[in-house]
Amino acid sequence: MRYKLGPGSRSRLKGVHPALVKVVERAIELSTVDFAVLEGLRDPARQMMLVDAGASQTLNSRHITGHAVDLGAWVDNQVDWSWPLYHKIAIAMKAAAAELGVTIVWGGDWRTFRDGPHFELDRRKYP
Repeated sequence: MRYKLGPGSRSRLKGVHPALVKVVERAIELSTVDFAVLEGLRDPARQMMLVDAGASQTLNSRHITGHAVDLGAWVDNQVDWSWPLYHKIAIAMKAAAAELGVTIVWGGDWRTFRDGPHFELDRRKYP
């Protein structure tokens, strides 16, 4: 089954770096799991709120510059936080990135504070 981004997801991609938008758009076509864009560009106040809530550990988030997105597995008309689904989304995101020649980092690969929904452009190539 081929999935498509809905209007809400497309809206949340506004302000996100065009290379990352292309990866997300291609990944939804490749993915075996439907997903939604939960968050893209965010302002510093929102980032501070997430740090205060323990949902993030940095005020230097790639979301603030439009270099990151959070994706949610969409199952039965709601976000499903089951970790195995995020591995499947990551497979699609990494495949799309490779196909498009875009270097990304998946938060699920981090050694500390693993963040399955988080994908960002690699700082080394996209400062």
